[in-house]
Amino acid sequence: MPDFLSPELQAFRDRIEQLATGTLIGLRDDASLEPATRAAKVRDASRAAGVYGLTQSDDTPALTLLVARDTLASHGVGHLRGVFGSDPGVLAGVPEPLRSTHLQPLLAGDKRSGFAYTEPADTARPTWARVEGDELVITGRKSYVTGGADASFLAALVEIEGQGPAMVIIDTDRPGVTQERRFSSLDGSHHMAFRFEDVRVPRHHALGAPGDGRGRAMAKISAVRRALAADCVGTSAWIVSLVASDLLRQGRRGKKADSERMRLRYGEMRIAAYAARSVVYRTARLFDAGQDAVNETISAKVFASETANRIADMAIQLIGGEALVVGHPLEAVMRRLRSLRLAEGETDTLLVNVARGHLDLGKGRI
Repeated sequence: MPDFLSPELQAFRDRIEQLATGTLIGLRDDASLEPATRAAKVRDASRAAGVYGLTQSDDTPALTLLVARDTLASHGVGHLRGVFGSDPGVLAGVPEPLRSTHLQPLLAGDKRSGFAYTEPADTARPTWARVEGDELVITGRKSYVTGGADASFLAALVEIEGQGPAMVIIDTDRPGVTQERRFSSLDGSHHMAFRFEDVRVPRHHALGAPGDGRGRAMAKISAVRRALAADCVGTSAWIVSLVASDLLRQGRRGKKADSERMRLRYGEMRIAAYAARSVVYRTARLFDAGQDAVNETISAKVFASETANRIADMAIQLIGGEALVVGHPLEAVMRRLRSLRLAEGETDTLLVNVARGHLDLGKGRI
């Protein structure tokens, strides 16, 4: 639960709140800043507060990351670019030479990566590779690589003939790598579709033991799901606070809070936010305790994202049409939250996965 944090985590949370209220809110609201300048200032402030590197260490507990993301999002700044550094992802713990050529430049901000997992719906064969001496020769397509246009390299799930699936590092400037299509989604993020035609990479660019690529990919996806759930519960708290301020504001006809209907809906929002935070915090504690929390992570992501979207929708109904005007905080939040119902697995697919995890594999807890 979010209550009963250790004294160390309480002090950590206080430091995050100071960063949010003392610096980041001002940078968020400064309309004179160009996006790149804002991101640089956010990054500098985050580094000074000891927050930026939290995502770059394998040793950072899930609960610590949750407290950070939840606290920042509850002040409406968790989405700012530059708050957190690039995480190692599937490159965590890689040996040389990939450590020097890819991992360290990624963590230093000198290189950017893309996670290439999703195949096009019309693909005849998932992305695959044949082995030729000391090289892998890769052919295939990936359809939805977030940030792919700026990526120096991709971590791609590839089926290696005779070995099984592997996560393979593919530099985007290698011959045979083609950027097929760049597109944006309603939350403002951009994505890239890639084609690989006989792309040659060294065999040591395949990470880990032969056949464990899907497990590595799912570990990365689970970590992102925990991050999304944390952002959702913090954002839900921020929305609830915003609505409370609107309900208590004195208007020409009095306060909206005087209406029983408004109070009923506001109470529903608070209960939903409370339940979602409890689910997400319990899941983080299970993960830190070394428990198998795959199904619980899926449950937390689904519940938190669906709840946040429902809270945002109710908030717009209570505040009224002004909340739909471009530039209103809720308008931007609604667009961002809507995308999270699809990110790292759309809700219906994940619901089926949870059911299969228990009915077929005996996994999961309530």
